[in-house]
Amino acid sequence: MKKTIWGLALLLGLASCSGNKTNNEMDAFINDLMGKMTLEEKLGQLNLPVTGDIVTGAAQSSNVAENIRAGRVGGLFNLKGAGRVAELQRIAVEESRLGIPLIFGMDVIHGYETVFPIPLGLSCTWDMEAIERSAQIAAQEATADGICWTFSPMVDICHDARWGRISEGNGEDPFLGSRIAEAMVRGYQQGDLTSANTMMACVKHFALYGAPEAGRDYNTVDMSLWRMYNEYFPPYKAACDAGAGSYMASFNIVNGVPATGNRWLLTDVLRKQWGFDGFVVSDYTGIYEMIAHGMGDLKEVSALALHAGLDMDMVSDGLVGTLAESLKEGRTTQADIDQACRRILEAKYKLGLFEDPYRYCDTTRYAKEVYTEENRREARRIAGESFVLLKNEGDILPLKRQGKIALIGPLANTRANMPGTWSVAATSERYSTVVEGLKRAVGDKAQILYAKGCNLMYDAQAEADATMFGREMRDNRSDAAMRAEALAIARQANVIVFAGGEASEMAGECSSRVGIEMPDAQHDLLVELVKLGKPIVLLNFSGRPMILNWETEHIPAILEVWFGGSEAADAIADVVFGDVVPSGKLTTSFPRHVGQLPMSYSYYNTGRPVQADAFVKFQSCYMDVSNTPLYPFGYGLSYTTFSYSPITLSSNELTKDGEIEAKVTVNNTGKCEGTEVVQLYIRDLVGSVTRPVKELKGFKRVTLKEGESCVVTFTIDADLLKFYNGELEYVCEPGEFEVMIGTNSADVQSAKFALK
Repeated sequence: MKKTIWGLALLLGLASCSGNKTNNEMDAFINDLMGKMTLEEKLGQLNLPVTGDIVTGAAQSSNVAENIRAGRVGGLFNLKGAGRVAELQRIAVEESRLGIPLIFGMDVIHGYETVFPIPLGLSCTWDMEAIERSAQIAAQEATADGICWTFSPMVDICHDARWGRISEGNGEDPFLGSRIAEAMVRGYQQGDLTSANTMMACVKHFALYGAPEAGRDYNTVDMSLWRMYNEYFPPYKAACDAGAGSYMASFNIVNGVPATGNRWLLTDVLRKQWGFDGFVVSDYTGIYEMIAHGMGDLKEVSALALHAGLDMDMVSDGLVGTLAESLKEGRTTQADIDQACRRILEAKYKLGLFEDPYRYCDTTRYAKEVYTEENRREARRIAGESFVLLKNEGDILPLKRQGKIALIGPLANTRANMPGTWSVAATSERYSTVVEGLKRAVGDKAQILYAKGCNLMYDAQAEADATMFGREMRDNRSDAAMRAEALAIARQANVIVFAGGEASEMAGECSSRVGIEMPDAQHDLLVELVKLGKPIVLLNFSGRPMILNWETEHIPAILEVWFGGSEAADAIADVVFGDVVPSGKLTTSFPRHVGQLPMSYSYYNTGRPVQADAFVKFQSCYMDVSNTPLYPFGYGLSYTTFSYSPITLSSNELTKDGEIEAKVTVNNTGKCEGTEVVQLYIRDLVGSVTRPVKELKGFKRVTLKEGESCVVTFTIDADLLKFYNGELEYVCEPGEFEVMIGTNSADVQSAKFALK
């Protein structure tokens, strides 16, 4: 074996990333390494092509091995398998001049082969321990298969259900989103990147990607700095404070300049204001796409990106392909190139790749650590926590294991749709269908009668677009034949369970929709099923808040199951039959009409606020639809019920260096044990700038037995009341505040206190 940089590092003891090593040692090692590197090799570290059989964009680089040998590649992404990773790492370490190891990344978004609920569903658990655990298991499995860097968490705030990637985020609230961002970073990194079962997080998409005009992916984003800092920036910053190792620039413009080339965003905010010391990677072809934004040719936009503070180029080949010439022409500087190169090398050092380039290439780990029974049990448990019971008229749920149960709908017998969007490493052939899950759950105590009933939608091409990447499930029978079969099955049954909604690829990247109601073929079948007069349970699969007006009016029980991951089928059965009591709460408002979008519970009052949920002339309201959401932020039912006492405050006055306690007694008034998410909201009644009508400022999950009660206490201090004022100063201002505690954002008890 040739004497490589990593081999010398072992001898010198400089490459160890153990806790007793200092940044000085890392700096010394990287200084020595960079002193040996040519300009071409430095630029190579900034290059991230894609290889392997998992491709998520519209391009794929070629001649990868040749470029690795030449030192023109810094990392690769979406290559699955520790053996395949090891082979390419071997080329880098043993066949390139300096033997600099590669970093291997993947879109490990909500699990690896053990898949957890889509992030929007996961957020509805409001369970930070479960969310952290899901990321920890994802890291364990991915690293067992060669991956040391994940393009997650996605922490974009979104108020518009039309945007497909709302499925990949944590909903509409910056406070909750910040807590989830922290939990995900902790889960992936565990405070120790040197461990072979942890991986580096990559926070995305920086910034504002979740606020595109008209909810159309990649579209223009335009907002005030004041709104950026108060509503959209907090989760990104929380992830930085939690120690995230990398960030990904977003596709959209920020203040008129694409984020990929925006120096104010990537340097002034991220590095100077927040103190981030990791590296920034572009999104897929993000540098190249600045050409279409009108920022110049590839040479110009590549120099712009580097100067802005972008360190690694995903797929565009812009930095590696143009910066040498730009350096000669004075378009860029050696200092900027060196800085970007250093940040990539530092990431590899922190991951321990110089100490052992093959630390993630142990091929014996896969069989022992991936898709294990323990991991699957955790995924099943967490999926059960993510489901939100929207309606349960007449206590239809939970179902009894008896009689005949008709299971109908296009999502009832599909494996590939269970994991949901952005599950690129999933092995769907091993996952159960809802039919199988329910049959296992009832055993010989009841009969499950299955009929598909209809296709996802009438339009075959539209369905093909909604079921790409192997999610196809089109049935070639006629609509009439399928419907007749379903109705015949339903007539035999005591209760009907309908598994429908969206297919997994109806949400996700480039899956923006203006029609977010139940697809036409499914709606028409539901109308006929309702006419039978039998109890119906709707299992609603979706990657976004859907408009469920008709369903809410006509169907007695609705369980929002999102896309629950690899163990979704069994988790659904757990909740349907009452082995698990639903506890999920919405993290995004369900609208009544797309015309209400964008929508958020924490809106700002106008000078003419609506006084009633109806049309009133000269007030801020709609003429033709209610002003409220169908289901509000924080909403979710249980199989039991909870009551709340009035709020008790320890004091009616708060000093800037003090704190007060807000207490409420929560009582389980139902007939079974259940978990309630108790939510704290605060309103700043008078400010130097207008303030939201309420903001989430705390939450606690409490589990109570039948008849049991507990006192839930929230501590309020001045830091909790801070916001960015018109001068972008982070302040809390004296005055009166309203504190609200309740079961969701619309159903609260309230009290007032003053900040002196």
